[in-house]
Amino acid sequence: MSPSLPSRRGVLGGLGALAVAGGFGLAAAGSGASALTSDAEVRVRYWNLFSGGDGANMIAVLDAFRAANPGIDVKDSTLQWGNPYYTKLAMAASGSRAPDLAVMHLGRIAGFAPGRLLDPFDVELLARYGVHERDFNPALWKRAVIDGELYALPLDIHPQVSFYRKDVCEKAGLIGDGGRLVPITSTDEWFGALKAAKKATGSGLQALGLHANDPNFSWWFFLSFYAQLGGTYFDAGLTDVTFDEDKATEVLEFLRRHVTDGYSTVGAADSEQFVNGSPFVWEGDRSVPVYSGPKLDYGATPLPSVFGRPATQAESHCFVLPHRSDRGGAVNEGAHRLAAYVVLHALEWAKGGHIPAYLPTLTSPAYKKLEPQYEYVSAMDTMALEPQAWFAGSAGTLAARIGPAVASSNLGSAKPAATARRMNGVLERLLVTKNPMEGKAAAEGGSGV
Repeated sequence: MSPSLPSRRGVLGGLGALAVAGGFGLAAAGSGASALTSDAEVRVRYWNLFSGGDGANMIAVLDAFRAANPGIDVKDSTLQWGNPYYTKLAMAASGSRAPDLAVMHLGRIAGFAPGRLLDPFDVELLARYGVHERDFNPALWKRAVIDGELYALPLDIHPQVSFYRKDVCEKAGLIGDGGRLVPITSTDEWFGALKAAKKATGSGLQALGLHANDPNFSWWFFLSFYAQLGGTYFDAGLTDVTFDEDKATEVLEFLRRHVTDGYSTVGAADSEQFVNGSPFVWEGDRSVPVYSGPKLDYGATPLPSVFGRPATQAESHCFVLPHRSDRGGAVNEGAHRLAAYVVLHALEWAKGGHIPAYLPTLTSPAYKKLEPQYEYVSAMDTMALEPQAWFAGSAGTLAARIGPAVASSNLGSAKPAATARRMNGVLERLLVTKNPMEGKAAAEGGSGV
């Protein structure tokens, strides 16, 4: 989840998830704390970074696991999203204080020195609990395998999507057959749609919530449209930068135009405006519960394919086994069983907006009934991913250094071409920067896969 949208989190808080005490606390007094007084044979310590609606949905799945597996108690703890979580997890894994199971973003796996800070899954043990490679998106599974070992078990993908108000878009002539948004395949078509939607929008509301001044969203949207142009960042061996400044400039100019042409208002409360009648907002699928709560007449699609090929930034929550010198036995089996259970029973999780990684759930009649989730399910096959390097992934070093540059271009404080040059320089420096968890740079073979 993006840490920059407190208003959304305030809304999600009403879904029943409890706040994290002191930044590092139990997910819920009635679930994680129960393990402290249990007589169960096995206790599994489990860390995650889910708050708000995600936290409430995860607690529901954990409670179902406890009911189905009375011999295993789960002591679940929710930690602060982003670098605070990853720093604490790395320290725990390197100091023999790691939990038995944890959640990570798949894009962060390479930076966690697999084999040293992470232990591989036992695929035969997972198979015993119903988890098989054939039941997962091949791209996700491939990214979870490093040096022939499975270091992550994908739970979902969570893409950036384009939410749209059906009532407003209907007035603008943008709703086609089946009651969904008409396909958009070029920048001209997209800005034409925004122009029509703006005319159909009430006064004081923007046409598109772009989160233009948010570094995280700025990076995620750039990543999406740069991928649509076929842009790359590094060669396969992570020895050279392949960033295309011309393509990057084209994307930056496209994003900036939303502000200069008056379709997006910098600093606007984008989510609230959408609830109040703004026709479009771009943000993560985790906002589904926010917009479903007021019972809006809305839909959601992958980001528009304005540059000729579909691509939408996406990350993946996954389970990992933080390194433990004593890993094995009944507790390790319990950790595998818990991870497998959540993945295989992810329909409740999907109600929060995320696309399940487990294909039998993805293709089930129950999932196909979820709206607007099933409308953007194609994002599973058009994921725009960050480079597989130690500095990449959600809340990683790459986003922290690139995001502000993109935001500055959105706001007009830097020209797109100059921003593209700056981004190229960031990539060149990161390639030779040593991974603090490994002591080697990506160009030297450090945590690049």
